[in-house]
Amino acid sequence: MENPLLLFPQLNISASKDKSYYKVSKSAVMEEPNKASKAGAKQKRNRLSLLLQRSEYHESEHLGKPGNLTKASSVSPEEAVKWGESFDKLLSQKAGLDAFTKFLKTEFSEENIEFWIACEDYKKSKTTHELFPKAKTIYETFIRKDAPKEVNLDFQTKEVTSQNIEQPLITTFDAAQNTVYRLMEQDCYPAFPKI
Repeated sequence: MENPLLLFPQLNISASKDKSYYKVSKSAVMEEPNKASKAGAKQKRNRLSLLLQRSEYHESEHLGKPGNLTKASSVSPEEAVKWGESFDKLLSQKAGLDAFTKFLKTEFSEENIEFWIACEDYKKSKTTHELFPKAKTIYETFIRKDAPKEVNLDFQTKEVTSQNIEQPLITTFDAAQNTVYRLMEQDCYPAFPKI
């Protein structure tokens, strides 16, 4: 009968068994959620790290060249936490955009983010002479029927964009880009591992 007291010297010997048991139970219950939340946070960090490492391996193995995307070690935990706050914050940071691109490659849906990036680059064109060749390339790569990286657009958006290609403006791809953005925000972003 004295063995439990020797095994658990932190218990108060003068207290009744009920109080000692209650104290142990109370501390054990209080520690469990803390352990679970720490384990959950650690698991999320590990998933994000594995995602970044796995996609770097994929790139170098299958494309024959190392990617120039951000490595997992250069992303601070604070920065990665911001990615979980909103899709806008994820895409506004280079490392977040790179990590999301890698994630979409593992999901075999990288055409969406590649289209979005191409549209962002298109909007940065300085002269109207730059617009036509870029617009033609984006259309041929992502929008025309049976394009190599065709994005999922409704008929009306495709038609409007096709007509806009004839005399391209900075806003030529706005409707299509917004559609793809919403698609990624609703379908892909929730599956993206967040810390």
